[in-house]
Amino acid sequence: MEENSPKDLLFKDQDFSSELLKQLNVLRQNRILTDVILCTSDIEIPCHRNVLASSSPYFKAMFCNNFKESGQEKVNLKGIDSAILHSIIIYVYTGEVLMTAENILYLMETASMLQYTKLFEACSAYLQDQLTPNNCLSLSRLSEILHCEHLNKKAKAMALKCFPEVATSEDLKELCALELIDYLGSDELCGEEEQVFEALMIWVRHDLQARRGYIQDLFKKVRLQYVHPTFFFHFIANDSLIQSSPACRNILELANRQMFSLYSINAPDVKPMWHVPRRYSYREFLLLVGGRKDNQQTTRDVLLYDEKTNHWLSLAKYPTRLYKASAVSLHSNVYLLGGIPIGNGKDHVTDSVHIFSLKLNQWRLVEPMLIPRYSHRSIAYKNYVFAIGGIGENQEILNSMERYDSIYNIWEHMTNMPVAVLHPAVAAKDQRIYLFGGEDMMQNPVRLIQVYHVSRNMWFRMETRMVKNVCAPAVVIGDRIYIVGGYTRRVIAYDTKANTFVKCADMKDRRMHHGAAVINEKLYLTGGRCLTIDNAIEDSDALECYDPKTDTWASKGKLPHQLFDHGCLALQCVPYTNVL
Repeated sequence: MEENSPKDLLFKDQDFSSELLKQLNVLRQNRILTDVILCTSDIEIPCHRNVLASSSPYFKAMFCNNFKESGQEKVNLKGIDSAILHSIIIYVYTGEVLMTAENILYLMETASMLQYTKLFEACSAYLQDQLTPNNCLSLSRLSEILHCEHLNKKAKAMALKCFPEVATSEDLKELCALELIDYLGSDELCGEEEQVFEALMIWVRHDLQARRGYIQDLFKKVRLQYVHPTFFFHFIANDSLIQSSPACRNILELANRQMFSLYSINAPDVKPMWHVPRRYSYREFLLLVGGRKDNQQTTRDVLLYDEKTNHWLSLAKYPTRLYKASAVSLHSNVYLLGGIPIGNGKDHVTDSVHIFSLKLNQWRLVEPMLIPRYSHRSIAYKNYVFAIGGIGENQEILNSMERYDSIYNIWEHMTNMPVAVLHPAVAAKDQRIYLFGGEDMMQNPVRLIQVYHVSRNMWFRMETRMVKNVCAPAVVIGDRIYIVGGYTRRVIAYDTKANTFVKCADMKDRRMHHGAAVINEKLYLTGGRCLTIDNAIEDSDALECYDPKTDTWASKGKLPHQLFDHGCLALQCVPYTNVL
């Protein structure tokens, strides 16, 4: 008998609880067994105390303690919208509630008051899905009032991520000073410093009499060292409101010396500017401009590489095919100087200068150089672009140098270099422009370092056996200038402080006519022409990376095509949604 006895069985009716609530709701609707009436200004809703007390700590405290409401037949809930209270009672008895754009704020506020936590969180999730740049500031303030952490966090993140749009919203003008200071001071703000300045000025001028006193604290949040010098010079330095504040004028003076003085920031009369890093929204990109690809045809391509995603993106082509032009980046723009236009039937050397804006993804002409040149070198320092040497209209090797002022859009002649050389490695560091090696008019390597002192406008030269490079790029990392290849596998670093050379890990190939740029403190090498063991020349599509901390090379894949004689630049900027 014991062996054949049935086993115990736990029966679960999955629908019992929901059916029970449905029946309770039917009883409520027919006022059967209801023992309390919830009242607003214009409606009365019969309910069961035990259902309300079971559903909410608010009602549990009201009906299960010695409050007067525990014995009242009618309970007045002041300040609650009638339709919202009715929706919440329906939710209590059915677990369902209709959320709309019209009722969500009142529903969330009432759910918070009556302590319906899950309904409150559902309202929060609904609002998070509805966040836009136009409403994120107001929803952030609401979330703080209602102590809704998730909504607050997401609303603030959107305000920072979409700052250019948020900055033009009406809600920005309604922020208190501390809220605005918190936003403008955030490293996570995704926008340009020019936009930060414009936003604070809009806020102050919205109520100038009441807000003038905050301008000093707000102005400190603008990271002036990253403002475009032209904007600083024309729009910030001359602003009457900024000039009216002695504290702001002191900040301006310091920034002015840092941004515009050619003298070393270590000079006795120039104090170093406070160090504030770029905001996290700034990214570094690798940009390849022009050059000769695959079948050695001169290309108009502009390619952008994102080292975080390892993806390449084609940007606006520059207007004319240019042979042996020179490219340089300054203030997140690209300047393309000189070269020989291809395809117009005339092989004359040009003095034209094109500038590329990543923000607009377009090219435009600026003031031409004083001397047409190609196969030259260019370098940026402070607010200037220097065009150095090259070959002139009569195929002569030039020893001339000229300087472009990006603020005033003018060129001027500078002192000629001591020795005219072609294809040197060029870098700028601490007021000095360094020309390493190159070749003379007989195509013999020059074992020479030529150094130009920017503020003194004078050259001096140093002969050294360590230099023997032709068609090699140079980059700056820290206090060292790295000279990469040049008909050799060799990489050497010149320590500008110690005035010594350091041998670095060799490249895999003997390489020339390649590009190099620094992204996140690492050297990226692009394309070029390689010499094989039997001295044959092969074009390259290699993308390689050198880490100076470990003195090692690593492959990063390939370029979209074989490429040499191209511009290879690093751009530091905010990613623009219309481009990236």
